[in-house]
Amino acid sequence: MPALTGIAHITLSVRDRDDSVEFYRDVLGFREYETTDDARWLRTTCRHSSGLLLCLTQHRDHFNARFDPRHAGLDHLAFTVSSPEELEEWERRLDLLEVEHTPILRRDHGSLLMFEDPDGIQLELYCPVRSAD
Repeated sequence: MPALTGIAHITLSVRDRDDSVEFYRDVLGFREYETTDDARWLRTTCRHSSGLLLCLTQHRDHFNARFDPRHAGLDHLAFTVSSPEELEEWERRLDLLEVEHTPILRRDHGSLLMFEDPDGIQLELYCPVRSAD
């Protein structure tokens, strides 16, 4: 089987591109990389220092409803962090920015905290359990 080497980019449909760019910049540290507006959409691609590309697309004919994970498609988006201490630092950052979030949830597979973007898309910061090898 041919190999996959990672995720090239993620594109999210949003109600307000500018509000979403501001949120992902201020909260998660993404930086605007490219804007390509046309008759179909307003689209800004943002780059994170980790290398991840995130495209935020506001369709000009959108129906302006909040995200609903019960529809087919994306349920949530999880970002990996390097350590439990880093996850605690993220929790303090979200508190400072007054972003509502869960407390850190500790599971057998790792720890996470959840919050939502301006469109109601559930985001997670996730720290997997370190293997013992």
